[in-house]
Amino acid sequence: MFVELIGGSEGPAKAAVEAALAKGKPVVTANKALVAVHGAALAVLAEANDAQLLFEAAVMGGTPAVKMLREAMVGDDVKAVAGILNGTCNYILTEMEAGSRPFAEVLREAQQLGYAEADPTTDVCGFDAGHKITILAALAFNRAPNFAAAEIEGIEQVELLDIKLARDLGYRIRLVASAALVDGGVSVRVHPSLAPLGHPLAETKGSLNALFIEGSRMGRIFIQGPGAGEGPTAAAVAADIADVMTGAKRPVFQSAAAGLSPFTGVDAAHTTGKAYLRLLVKDEPGVIAAVSETLAEVGVSIESFLQKPVEDAGGVPIVLITHATPESSVTEAVRRIAQLPVVLEHPRMLRIAQV
Repeated sequence: MFVELIGGSEGPAKAAVEAALAKGKPVVTANKALVAVHGAALAVLAEANDAQLLFEAAVMGGTPAVKMLREAMVGDDVKAVAGILNGTCNYILTEMEAGSRPFAEVLREAQQLGYAEADPTTDVCGFDAGHKITILAALAFNRAPNFAAAEIEGIEQVELLDIKLARDLGYRIRLVASAALVDGGVSVRVHPSLAPLGHPLAETKGSLNALFIEGSRMGRIFIQGPGAGEGPTAAAVAADIADVMTGAKRPVFQSAAAGLSPFTGVDAAHTTGKAYLRLLVKDEPGVIAAVSETLAEVGVSIESFLQKPVEDAGGVPIVLITHATPESSVTEAVRRIAQLPVVLEHPRMLRIAQV
């Protein structure tokens, strides 16, 4: 048996795993980047040499997300998976709200506490969550993983002002990773989203992870737990080792590797949902009318509205929550609003979590 805890999608980790599988050795890994990027090829190699490839620790640490999809949900048709898959980002967003502190300050604290790496790019830019949701999508929809098809946006542009205004509207910002079957393809996305206060994702705080799994027969399942750290990761690795020792065998991604096709991305413009728009406008008459008229021109209607003076904002922030609208329409509305003379900076758009 070979246990790989090096990390990274290339280099010695990839070479070592390939060598072990080529010799028919079972491999246990916590390497989400390796599985998300090279999982299909590794599955072929594993099956060709009658070797197991297990990666429970790659997603949500000791919280058994992989086992849920690989084992517990095998008799169901999974329609969607979505949740919070990066503890670093969740800690940062939680602390920004709790202490009214800006992103950069909380990030430095997270690094000092060991929640964030010296180079936090993989976490805060959404790539870590992207690797994890790619793996879950492959398991959920019986496909080969295709990290390149994921649409990824991190939290580095989330401002304290957005967190405060979202709270006033009854929402909390979270980095949400989601995957769903859409029009024959698979939509895999990671982006900051607004979850209603009281929703399980909004109440998932600190470094915790959380995941919804929606099946056609079992309905919605929710799991929550620690997503990283020495203890949870060690427990997940030990669980995979136990499976190897007991001789339990399953396909790497639900079906034989040769029968899996990579999931293809879905144009986000074809998706529909609610959106949060934050504008910074001049304090003068006619502003609301100009914005409302522009939204109406592209078929975007307003569900809720907030105009709240903020000290030192440089203008008047206006926040809108739209009704469910094709994303292409919202994107066009943002483009047009940005050109209005009364708008002082490019509008900020965040999605409303559809979980």
